[in-house]
Amino acid sequence: MESGELRRRYGEVFDLVDGGDFGTPAEGELSAEQIVAHLAANDELMSEATEAVLAGSPFAYYDLETIHRPQLDALTAECGGLDGLGTLLRATSQKLCALADRLGEAAETPVDTVLREGFDLDVDESLPWGRVLDLHARVHLPMHLAQLHSLRRQPHPA
Repeated sequence: MESGELRRRYGEVFDLVDGGDFGTPAEGELSAEQIVAHLAANDELMSEATEAVLAGSPFAYYDLETIHRPQLDALTAECGGLDGLGTLLRATSQKLCALADRLGEAAETPVDTVLREGFDLDVDESLPWGRVLDLHARVHLPMHLAQLHSLRRQPHPA
């Protein structure tokens, strides 16, 4: 497992977050702060799973808890808003990428995985951990990138 794709996707997230200027989400949608908080919380869960895989310990990866809005709002308050969340996400993503780089053959370790976000991502099975990280890079992060793009305020024509 090599983290190049993960690092590239996170770079895209950071470019958007650093640019700021996000509007209010549509009813029922996540705010930019909630999206970044979700990604940071998810990174922490994925890092725990990766550490368990590296240690040869059984682990089940269950992402549903990180999407609950009260927890995301609490994390946003704890970090002081989008800038603090961006700093947190940089740290959590760097840790996850460094762990992914260490996986080697352990990337084939099966991990019971539950991922559900909208219609784009619905997994409830045992998958090789490297495949889960690949789904994160190729499906999960791009999905949230699209959400962040949709929240960017469009400049008004002069």
